[in-house]
Amino acid sequence: MSSSHHTTLFLQILSEVPFGALLLALSTFVIIHSLSQRRRHGLAVWPVLGMLPSLLVGVRGNAYEWVTGVLVRTNGTFTFQGPWLSNLQCVVTANPDNLKYILKTKFANFPKGEYIQGIVRDMLGHGIFSTDGEAWRRHRKRSSLQFHSAELRAAMAKSVIQLTHSRLLPVLESLVDIPFDLQDVLLRLTFDNVCMIALGTDPGCLSLGLPEMPFADAFENMTEAIALRFITPTALWKAMNYLGVGGEGKLKRSLKRADEFAYEVIRRRKAELSSLPGEKSGSDLLAVFLRLKDENGNAFPDKFLRDLCMNFVLAGRDTSSVALAWFFWLLDQNPEVEEEILAEVRRIVEERGYDGNGEGENSLVFRPEEVKRMEYLQAALSEALRLHPSVPVDFKEVTEDEVFPDGTALKKGIKVMYSLYSMGRMESIWGKDCREFRPERWLKEGRFVSEPWCKFPAFNGGPRVCLGKDFAYYQMKFVVASIICRYHVKVVQNHPVVPKLALTAYMKHGLKVILEKR
Repeated sequence: MSSSHHTTLFLQILSEVPFGALLLALSTFVIIHSLSQRRRHGLAVWPVLGMLPSLLVGVRGNAYEWVTGVLVRTNGTFTFQGPWLSNLQCVVTANPDNLKYILKTKFANFPKGEYIQGIVRDMLGHGIFSTDGEAWRRHRKRSSLQFHSAELRAAMAKSVIQLTHSRLLPVLESLVDIPFDLQDVLLRLTFDNVCMIALGTDPGCLSLGLPEMPFADAFENMTEAIALRFITPTALWKAMNYLGVGGEGKLKRSLKRADEFAYEVIRRRKAELSSLPGEKSGSDLLAVFLRLKDENGNAFPDKFLRDLCMNFVLAGRDTSSVALAWFFWLLDQNPEVEEEILAEVRRIVEERGYDGNGEGENSLVFRPEEVKRMEYLQAALSEALRLHPSVPVDFKEVTEDEVFPDGTALKKGIKVMYSLYSMGRMESIWGKDCREFRPERWLKEGRFVSEPWCKFPAFNGGPRVCLGKDFAYYQMKFVVASIICRYHVKVVQNHPVVPKLALTAYMKHGLKVILEKR
């Protein structure tokens, strides 16, 4: 029988099948085939749309938990396949060996890249967190010199004491037995602190009555809008930005408010410094950069200083405050840890003769050497950061073909996302109790012992390791100890606690708590 006869017979049979039945059969085949890819690729792969439907479902809930589930199923690394002709192709990993390869071994081959820089540039400009190559090295060198100066370190320690005792504790005292958002209060604290240290200005956000803070609200809106760009096709978010609609419209309005704040601070700081002699012109980072010259011997332009402000606010405001919010939520779930911290704090201050009388509970100020000795508290904070890192995910771009230590092939130009959130929940890294809040895992013979950064990358690692790591720990320990020795922080019953999809791990609904005096 000829092939033409076979074809004619097939078409005759096909013509007798109802169109609806044919469509149903075809749809069933596509669905079964797409879903069958889940075992091989970690997610269903749909024609044309790739894995986008699964992503859209995942981000409606806790997106970080969704990613973690996929990574657990795929042994720590999978390739996300976006829609055809889109730039949403990405390798996602939570493998410590891969992370070390990205951030240290082949550091030069995994820059932020033009794609990621394009996403964050509206907010961060050409600052230290959004640049690569020589521009980044110049930023890093200048900033490192300042962070390691004795003058700035002394100013940081003084600022924490001043803000905690003159603002935080009075505000908390006014809110005893009244439900309030602790995350909001902590954001105000760290915002005031970073503005004083980095910008030489005091916005006064943390004060009785908790006044409106337009710049801080705008900053949070920006981080949320920028995060959405990572899961939106570039052409789409750029079109929305051009039209000023949706999250992009909100981003534009927030950027305007943030820029007004930053340029006003720069203008005012320039005016203040012009009337002061060099030695009294301030140790804040903005003042230092106003005195410095660029590589051509010129003063830095206002746009450079604006980007500096945005980058330091992101580093100093959001990271510590959201870490503390998650920490107090975890304490509420684990009262035995709270008791251990309280016992350690009391033991340390009793050694200097403090017994809760005489000096007065409200006037108790921890000394730097006492804060340093709070080993269990540092372990508990590290455990909180392991489970809830302030930056849940980060991105890089591949400059040439590479192969990860786990064997995953990477094509030049593909994006790489490493999930810090997922790393804290991998049994292969932390054991079967990886989801438990257990500070003891950080202690050896009662002393705090840190883990390698490629296993615990809460402060990044390699050449880009966080310059403010030591101060962040000091600030968090001082604030926690000052609160916990005075109050029990109780989370309001049935308050929903989930992370928001943003550059930093804000709690979507804040942290509603009630303070009980000890």
